[in-house]
Amino acid sequence: MNDELKPKGRAPLGAGLPEAPPDIHVVGVARRIDYRRLAFIALGIILFTAIYMSPDWPNAVSPQGEQFVLSREGKAALGLFLLAATWWVFEVIPIGITSIVIGVVQAIFLIRSAKVAFKDFMDPSVWFIIGSVVIGMAFTRSGLTKRMAYKMLLVVGEKTSMIYLGTFVMTAALTLIMAHTAVAAAIYPLLMAIYALYDDSNRPTKFGKGLFMGMAFVAGAGSIITLLGAARGAVAIGFFRDITGYEITFFQLTYYMLPIGALMVFLLWGFFMIFLKPEQKTIPGLRERAVNLNKHLGKITRTEKLTLVIVGLTILTISVRKFIPGLENVDKSAIILTSTALFFLFKILTIDDLEEIPWNIVLLFGGAMSIGFCLWQTGAAEWLAIQWLVILQDLGWFAFVIGIAFFVLIMTNLIMNVAAIAITMPVALTVAPYLGVAPEVVLFASLVAAGMPFLLLVGAAPNAIAYESKQFTSGEFFNYGIPASILLMIVIALFVRFVWPAMGMPVTL
Repeated sequence: MNDELKPKGRAPLGAGLPEAPPDIHVVGVARRIDYRRLAFIALGIILFTAIYMSPDWPNAVSPQGEQFVLSREGKAALGLFLLAATWWVFEVIPIGITSIVIGVVQAIFLIRSAKVAFKDFMDPSVWFIIGSVVIGMAFTRSGLTKRMAYKMLLVVGEKTSMIYLGTFVMTAALTLIMAHTAVAAAIYPLLMAIYALYDDSNRPTKFGKGLFMGMAFVAGAGSIITLLGAARGAVAIGFFRDITGYEITFFQLTYYMLPIGALMVFLLWGFFMIFLKPEQKTIPGLRERAVNLNKHLGKITRTEKLTLVIVGLTILTISVRKFIPGLENVDKSAIILTSTALFFLFKILTIDDLEEIPWNIVLLFGGAMSIGFCLWQTGAAEWLAIQWLVILQDLGWFAFVIGIAFFVLIMTNLIMNVAAIAITMPVALTVAPYLGVAPEVVLFASLVAAGMPFLLLVGAAPNAIAYESKQFTSGEFFNYGIPASILLMIVIALFVRFVWPAMGMPVTL
């Protein structure tokens, strides 16, 4: 065949380009050393080493003269906590990995055995969080989240300030009947759906920070109003009954907690409108989009109905189990994990969904449980509580109550709030009568502080769930938590000094 008649193929790659030089030198990518990260890694290690290697610390002596020794393990637990807190706040490594370090250090330095330290990662409270997260996933997969989000936007309108308020009030209202962890897990995907209408790039914004941090904060504020919002209330009332011989009823608790819980919800709304004012006052066309998207969803599906039935029965069972013979001793984690199994049995969720569980958050809470139990079981937390009470014993009744509330506020950011209550209440309620302070005001002020850990992600599960939005860092959470905690302490002081006495609560004997 003549060459001119042959079919012409594609030109070779690089044809027409200048000839390559004989020597090609590739410039490497310059790697910047993150000195800030290295500094905080070193700071955590130095804090742990300095405390661990320090000489024995003096005993704490209670007002009754009882001695409390800070053991080698207790001293090491305090150092380990400072290491973990530094790494958590400044995120020098993923927060879940810092949690693993907590277990590792306990085992290597013989603070607690490895079996005990790592067992806390599988505590029922951690499983409760997993069950709560799965409920949120089921809401998302079934389509209920979008349906709820669009319905809510139709009610609150296009103003971002009203979207803040609507989500905050709805979150707080749900904590009246269900645990705040489960509420946060259920609300979280709804907030993601709302935020997608505000900014589809999912980049951090002031509105996003305020929306998710606000959800975590008000979940705590709402959870103090009834005994159903969290376990800490039942634990505190149990201590109160055992030590004073008096019973605080369900309705008595709500009578005193409703005003302060509701006030905090609205104050937090104002707080976020000041510190994290949304970039846009309104989202033009949002209502119309919500109407169209809601129409597009059509009628409620069988899967949505089934999801609602499973979640509704789960919440109902957890709420009333104490009043049903045979169920009063069943752990709430077992009940909520039953819903997890049902979601997969009815194919609402699949294996792909199981792999999307935020294990970084689960590990974070596992580590929080481990360091909390470590502080508690080594006696370090009790030693701290006694030291603080000794400082307060010579002050007046008002300073004593506020001091106890402040100590609980700090402790509830460090360890689980139930443990903070369990450590503080027995000693504080025993000391209070000697100082002429009514135990009721100590109980209620402590419960309010325990419900609102605004400083650290490990303080409460809603904090960790909100962090999953990637709208804020743990350092930002801490920074905004400082003024919010100051606001909380001011509100507690006003209620202790003026409001609760006016409502009939005894404050002095």
